[in-house]
Amino acid sequence: MKILDKLELALADIRKKTDFVPKIGLVLGSGLGGLADDMDIVSEISYSEISDFPISTVSGHAGKFLFGYIEDVPVVVMQGRVHYYEGYDIHDVVLPIRIMGLLGAKILFLTNAAGGIRRDFSKGCLMVIRDHISSLVPSPLIGPNIDELGVRFPDMSCVYDEELCTIIKNSANELSINVEEGVYIQTSGPNYETPAEIRAYSLWGADAVGMSTACEAMTARHMGIRVCGISCITNMAAGISDAPLSHAEVKETADRVGKEFASLVKHSVSKMKSL
Repeated sequence: MKILDKLELALADIRKKTDFVPKIGLVLGSGLGGLADDMDIVSEISYSEISDFPISTVSGHAGKFLFGYIEDVPVVVMQGRVHYYEGYDIHDVVLPIRIMGLLGAKILFLTNAAGGIRRDFSKGCLMVIRDHISSLVPSPLIGPNIDELGVRFPDMSCVYDEELCTIIKNSANELSINVEEGVYIQTSGPNYETPAEIRAYSLWGADAVGMSTACEAMTARHMGIRVCGISCITNMAAGISDAPLSHAEVKETADRVGKEFASLVKHSVSKMKSL
């Protein structure tokens, strides 16, 4: 089935259940699904209820769209994302992002759990994503261009919107939350990286590493959607510390800083209402 046909079918299924029009699309990463508890939810749709739609298979990813309000701002929330390492084609991985854009979202707010590469990072710190490196996964724009979504050769000079990033940093300051800023690199996963790979990524200029996000950001920019993102540094990357890496550690750290993280996201979303 062609990508555009999939999108139209999925969109039709969603519109049978809700006519909600979001301003912001928000993706909740590993261990961060609790932010949805503070939403004023109007409706929710499991991915399994949408025709030919990818299903989240990872612990900590509920796998559903939530429609409602955060600080009176209309949002659609992905409570759990889809990853390339789950075996999906990269076009299916970003299908939910395109759907949020077609539903009306003008801003995409990405969150993730990431490994810290920069040695001055610590477990639990938050990093505003300034830029990304996506060369280690296939581009979601490979194949015939979908002219209805965007141009054949989209500019990626400024994927992460400067005004939105400034809003997040100002919100953090107002809440007395310390945030870092840096470059995120996406790998395919599901294995964690080797120490040699982490050393290489550091030389490339990466500050944090994870298995999502960059492909989603590219897809949104192709559609003309403004993008911002925050990484929660849930562990130090391989070779930065001697501790073995595990998904349990990722979830434990994300849960520990979840309240602070949620506060920052909510405050930032409220500041984006007038954009």
